[in-house]
Amino acid sequence: MILKLLVISVVLMAVITALMAIRILLKKNGHFPNTHIGGNKNMARRGIFCASTQDKIARKDRRHLLKDTL
Repeated sequence: MILKLLVISVVLMAVITALMAIRILLKKNGHFPNTHIGGNKNMARRGIFCASTQDKIARKDRRHLLKDTL
């Protein structure tokens, strides 16, 4: 019973992966979609960035504040 379920799951995942690969290979300039926050133009317009970018901005702003106080 468990072995049958495992085989069905593996086959299903293989079929799904193959279909995704075929779609990407056959589509002109096909590639996996960028789901990272940094790749989303609408989020950037709203000022929403990934955590590493927000940290970089905060560090840069802090350096300017420190220079102004000295």
